[in-house]
Amino acid sequence: MSESINRRSEQIVKHLLRTGTASIEDLLTVAGSSAPSIRRDLARLENRGLIRRTHGGAELVEPLLYEPFRYDSTFLAREQRHAAEKRRIGLAAAELVQTGETVGLSAGTTTTHIGRALRHREKIQVVTNAINIGMELCDQTAIRTFLTGGVVLWAFAFALSGNAALSFLDNVYMDKVFLSVTGLDAERGATSLEADEALVYRKMIKQSKQVIVTADSSKLGKVGPAFICGTNEIQILITDHGASPDAVAPFERQGVRVIRA
Repeated sequence: MSESINRRSEQIVKHLLRTGTASIEDLLTVAGSSAPSIRRDLARLENRGLIRRTHGGAELVEPLLYEPFRYDSTFLAREQRHAAEKRRIGLAAAELVQTGETVGLSAGTTTTHIGRALRHREKIQVVTNAINIGMELCDQTAIRTFLTGGVVLWAFAFALSGNAALSFLDNVYMDKVFLSVTGLDAERGATSLEADEALVYRKMIKQSKQVIVTADSSKLGKVGPAFICGTNEIQILITDHGASPDAVAPFERQGVRVIRA
């Protein structure tokens, strides 16, 4: 496939990741080229399971694996909380992933958006303890996906933990690890709700060259019950524009690069 087709396809997918749906006219503005070329691009992307063609346009495919939980109020609350911010953070995080890299994704709603933003990519490897992220990536042959194994400790977490997960990570090295956290405080570091999950994330950090925390602005200054890592172990924080200069300044003073999506 030519470089121009790959570039157009990536522009189409990125636009749909931001908007959910788009018309042919929208995509012509975003990706250029001609309407017949865009339609051929959409057919290729549909064959890969990335989009669904509609009358006069396309929409992003919504994973069916969430259907059993669709009407559960607890699940819906987690999925919809700061959803727009998490989507933008996921897109910004995916931009940091380079071809040929092995990246770790912790379980979490924000890292799920990173996984979705990587589905159209090629020649990368993803290591995750999140069942749902593994399911969303498993039909993409250009991405090699590794699930840690382990046990699911609480409902709707989709997170694997325990000795099996820790043992798997002993034999894996990653270029980057992206962490979804409950809280991020400049003094107390990154925290989670569950101690067993935090152990898995600490092992992922140990096995990675670079640590990137993805946290919407509501999580800054918050502290959860389970310690993951200190601020000194974090190289990059990706948050949203709701994070005030005062909220991010303590992290920047400690050498953390802050990206607002």
